[in-house]
Amino acid sequence: MTPPVRVAIVEDNDVFRETLELLFGMREEVEVVGSASTGDDAPELCRRLQPDVVLMDYRMPGLNGADATRAVLAAAPDTKVVCLTASVSSEEVDEVFMAGAVMCVTKDEEFDRLVRVVCKAAEA
Repeated sequence: MTPPVRVAIVEDNDVFRETLELLFGMREEVEVVGSASTGDDAPELCRRLQPDVVLMDYRMPGLNGADATRAVLAAAPDTKVVCLTASVSSEEVDEVFMAGAVMCVTKDEEFDRLVRVVCKAAEA
């Protein structure tokens, strides 16, 4: 059996972050290894835990998703970043990809698709 994809969640909305942690916890394909409520906390979290994938919100206090992505990849270069956001402009999507994110999905995606995106990102 394939080991689960190790995921860290960076999301400032506590309820949404905790819901993702709960839902991912019910899936054998993924394991939530940590979470942070700000982009500022993401680099240290990833340096310490070395997750396979980070689900990164775009709009957060402090570092936005693009800046936090750059900092995460500097701290944990093998980690893949998936931007997860309610809404972003095309300029923000471009910025997050230029920062090193491998995918960008919206928060209203079906959860099964989100699991597939995380697993695919881990293989990228």
